[in-house]
This record gives sequence, structure tokens and C-alpha cells, in this order.
Amino acid sequence: MTQAKISDAHDIAKMSEEELNRLEREIARRHIEGLSWFMVFWPFANLICWLSLWPLVLTGTLSAWVAFPIAFFNISYSYLPSHEAQHDIYARPGDKLRWLNEFIGHASVIPLVSSYRVLKMTHLEHHKHTNNPDLDPDYDSHAPSALAAIWKALKVRNPESEQLLSYQKTLDRLDPEQAGLAKRDGIIINLTYLTVLFAMAATGHALEAFLLWVLPLALALVYIRFFLAWAPHHPGHETGRYRDTRAFKSLFGVIGTMGMTVHIVHHLHPRIPLDRTPAAFREMRPILQARNCDLGGLYE
Repeated sequence: MTQAKISDAHDIAKMSEEELNRLEREIARRHIEGLSWFMVFWPFANLICWLSLWPLVLTGTLSAWVAFPIAFFNISYSYLPSHEAQHDIYARPGDKLRWLNEFIGHASVIPLVSSYRVLKMTHLEHHKHTNNPDLDPDYDSHAPSALAAIWKALKVRNPESEQLLSYQKTLDRLDPEQAGLAKRDGIIINLTYLTVLFAMAATGHALEAFLLWVLPLALALVYIRFFLAWAPHHPGHETGRYRDTRAFKSLFGVIGTMGMTVHIVHHLHPRIPLDRTPAAFREMRPILQARNCDLGGLYE
């Protein structure tokens, strides 16, 4: 069935499973095709913006207090390009632009003090085992309320946090060689972060380091954990392709939630670029309704 016929399909709920699958795949294929240049531009612009804050603040050109909210934005939105790379959206193995996929994956999360390999290995396991209490590395982000979810997210950088222990457990059951590389990356990145903080403090710039990296990082992790892990999967009691993720309304809108209000589409078709996901959701909405998905009243 073509896109033109979708809006006329008043009896879509009566379609067979095969027809629904074919229609859904057709929509997904249309949004997957071609490179999203916005998602290519974003990681470089975001990283350059964050790095430029440091000389601007240290030379007195820009107040650290003015730079702080910019740093929070940069760090909060640094994860998403890496997330695209985790799903090989920029280029798949063997493609000419594979180097770009991997470069963006590693470089974009520098402000987030995170290892691309750790994120990729654990995130792909999250997709395979969403809401499984034993196998989903993000299962510990579930909480009975928004406030409880925020409280959990505040503790995520604690070495003994449930989240870090869950990631460690996940890596331990995956390929030992790749897990070893991921852990090595994590150690190097965190040691570099601590070295920068120590150097800044030793030279009398502790406040600048706190406002450019420490505090915005802590807040960004809460923001990311809330909208990427808790909100799209709450209450997190169901499993299955069309039941383990939901759509939801938010006062922050699609952009303010980093596109996560329509996260259900990402779980169904992970290779659709983030900036195309809202449009794909609008087209798929009748199909998702017919499948009794939790759409949270979005776009009604």
C-alpha cells in the first residue's frame, strides 16, 4: 500500500498482520534511505561549541556563569550522535563512510565522559532485551515516578550505582575481547577527565571546571537518563516488540525531550535517523494504533 492510501485506510484496524507489516516496513524504508546531513553536522558543531567555551572562559572573554547553560546543552545533546553511530546509521560495516560512523561515535561523547564501545555494547543489549530484569542493562532506570527516576539518575556516576553495576554485568557476559577494549576506553576517558579537573584546580580554575564540566555533566546525565531511559519505557512491566516502549506527551515537546516522545519508532526501526523519527511516527500512527501500542495520546 502506498503512502497516498494510508490516510484513506479507514479499515486499517481490519488489515491482516502481513499487510500491517508490509505497510510499516514501507514507511520505515522511506525514512531510512539516504544520509541525514543534519545528524552529520550536529556532532561536530556541538563538540566545537563545547570546546570553544574553555578558552573563552579562561581568557575572560565569556563569564563561566554564562557558559554553564551552554555547556549543559552541549553535554546533554552529545549522546545522540553517538547513539546514531551505535546503530550504524551513518554507515554500516564495509561502507566507505564507516570511518565517519566510528569517528562520530567516539568523538561526540567526549563531553559526556563516556566510552563509545561501552555505550554501544550495552545499548544493543538493551534493544535485544528491553524491560527484561535480568538482561536489560537499563532496567535499573525504571522507577515508580518521575521524582524517583530523577533521584536514581542523580546517583548514576557513583561507582556503586545500580546502573554502572548493571553495565559491568552486561559487559562481563559479552565477547571478552570487545568488553576488554570497552573497559579500557572507559578507564582512559575517566582518567583524562580527572586529570583535566585536577589541572584546572591546581591552576586556580576550579570554579571554571565545575561550571564547564562537573555540574553540567551531572545535570546532563539526569536529563539523559530521564528522557532516554525512564520516560519511553515507563512503567517498564511489559516486553515484546510493540509493548516494551511507548510514545508520550511532554511539556518540553519533541525537541526538548531529544526526540524521545516518539522513541517507540526507534525501537521498532533503529536505523531511522533521529531527525526523521517524528515524521515516521506520524505516518505509522494508524498502524501502531491498530497494534494497540501505548501512544500516550500523542498527535491526537
